[in-house]
Amino acid sequence: MEDAPAKQTAAIHLRSAAPAFLVSDVNETAHWYAEQLGFETTGIFPRQPPASWASLQRDGVEIMLQRQPGYEKPDLYPDRDGGVWDAYIRMRGVHALYATLRGQSFIKMPLTKQPYGDWEFEVVDLNGYVLVFGGDETLEAAPSK
Repeated sequence: MEDAPAKQTAAIHLRSAAPAFLVSDVNETAHWYAEQLGFETTGIFPRQPPASWASLQRDGVEIMLQRQPGYEKPDLYPDRDGGVWDAYIRMRGVHALYATLRGQSFIKMPLTKQPYGDWEFEVVDLNGYVLVFGGDETLEAAPSK
């Protein structure tokens, strides 16, 4: 017979984590993520602008937005060698996604094979949040195009 704490622990399963970005305009930011990165707004409150909260999703990845009028994110990227990331998105098909975004002004770091094996590129959104898209660690070289 299992004891009560062990039974309770077995019933607990954390499923995911979602970064919550503080932004001055939830509606504008949600539109940018849809247009530039293919995210869908799956929840927004209130429905009439200005929204105070939104949930954006793509392929099981979620980013939440919270409104703070006049908020400006500080640029901490230069404060750490290698930059400061706000979200790391593990994925399959990083080369294909990069091919669709190559040349965009919001690419902060081009697709690069890292010493730890992952292929990664960085995007900076309209509020200054840095997202890293990474994966495809088994490929030795970027596909040519």
